[in-house]
Amino acid sequence: MITIHTISMHVNITKSETGNNKGSSSQLVAYLEKENRITEAQHNNLMEEYWFNHTGDSIQPYEVRQSIDNNVAKLSKDDAKFFLVNISPSSKELLFLKGRFGEEKTKVYLKAYANAVMDAYAKNFKRNGVNGNRNLVYFGKLEHNRYYTYKDLEVRKGLAKKGDVKPGEQMHVQVIVSRKDASNSVKLSPLNNSKGTNAAHSQKVGQFDRVAFKQATESLFDQMFGYEREIKESFNYANALKNGSYEQKQDVKEQLKIELSQNFEKNHSHSKGLLEVLLDGGGNYIAPVPDDLKRKRKKRKGYDRGIS
Repeated sequence: MITIHTISMHVNITKSETGNNKGSSSQLVAYLEKENRITEAQHNNLMEEYWFNHTGDSIQPYEVRQSIDNNVAKLSKDDAKFFLVNISPSSKELLFLKGRFGEEKTKVYLKAYANAVMDAYAKNFKRNGVNGNRNLVYFGKLEHNRYYTYKDLEVRKGLAKKGDVKPGEQMHVQVIVSRKDASNSVKLSPLNNSKGTNAAHSQKVGQFDRVAFKQATESLFDQMFGYEREIKESFNYANALKNGSYEQKQDVKEQLKIELSQNFEKNHSHSKGLLEVLLDGGGNYIAPVPDDLKRKRKKRKGYDRGIS
């Protein structure tokens, strides 16, 4: 399993949530239809979600199954036939999208983002003839919720039941992508990160740069939606703290300090300006004088001048 996880965008690539990607995709396709089945059974207000890719957003399950299962030329029975890409924005990112675009538009834009992620996925292999998502066979499915399983601590402690909806913002996209490209001639495995013995060999066998892919998914989100990512939300920050050298760790910590200082200055600039107005040059507090009291003082001064 490739797991790429920060406190923000979560992207991981696995063989399959059903545990097998060496046979037909039918079991996984059926599994990812679970929310539609729940919606139908419970008659709730969720709309049925169709499969989508760069060609359209009303693809039927049987089309997904047939396309993936027929794109397996020269793969042996022990070869992986497909992979599952999980694209899960954080709660903060989802709330940002919903606050800016609303619930329905967020679903539309999240699908567009998933297509852009798969475009970056294709380019990350650096293979001749694989230049974008149009060269892939993939299908995405948007899900509104996540559900408790027997693996969750809450279920084991009796605090939740298997199948219960998890709380919070859980909208995400699952993508099934074929091992073979759209021409059914090139093998593409995101589990292969070998760079080959030289550049020419690498170009031939392909490679998948996990760090570059994660950075691309983050940048895409920020650029597409105008999201201002804090340093502590970034993959570079999390990766440096987990895998970086001492110097790299110190560098990102220093960057975080600078960002926090800048944010503090920005948030307190108005208060600081007001405080400076209320202090004299010696740092002493000057109480503001009400307007009606100012008028009384002026009248009093005039009266005093008249007596003299």
